[in-house]
Amino acid sequence: MALNHLTLSLQFAREAAAHRAQLPRHKVGRWIRHALALDAEITVRIVGSEEGQRLNREFRHKDYATNVLTFDYQQEPTVLADLVLCAPVVECEAREQGKTLEEHYAHLLVHGTLHAQGWDHETSEADAQEMEAYETAIMRELGFDDPYAP
Repeated sequence: MALNHLTLSLQFAREAAAHRAQLPRHKVGRWIRHALALDAEITVRIVGSEEGQRLNREFRHKDYATNVLTFDYQQEPTVLADLVLCAPVVECEAREQGKTLEEHYAHLLVHGTLHAQGWDHETSEADAQEMEAYETAIMRELGFDDPYAP
């Protein structure tokens, strides 16, 4: 499978610096490239709870920190997007779901990358099932288990 070109900016807020070791640039790039259908310029920012909550409140009108926010600016001819992941939420979810931190970050980066290309699981149950199946296939290609399996 030919992977698309990715220009990646990887940023860590001071509050999320402890997760830097779990997210080496080469792995983050590999996970994102596997979910890309086109070339892309993507910024990944790992943030703390306060920044995550503020962004979710400002842009989605939901006053809590969420695991991943996707800001998609352009889908063609090149995908342009920012993916913001909230380190404390990701860590808590990984623990609750019995996953490694790396595995959960990989899944959320794949999930966010699909959103950046127009995939949406909130439009219908059929769309949700299609997106989950595609995410599962990508995660398996990357050597991970089905992220939706209990």
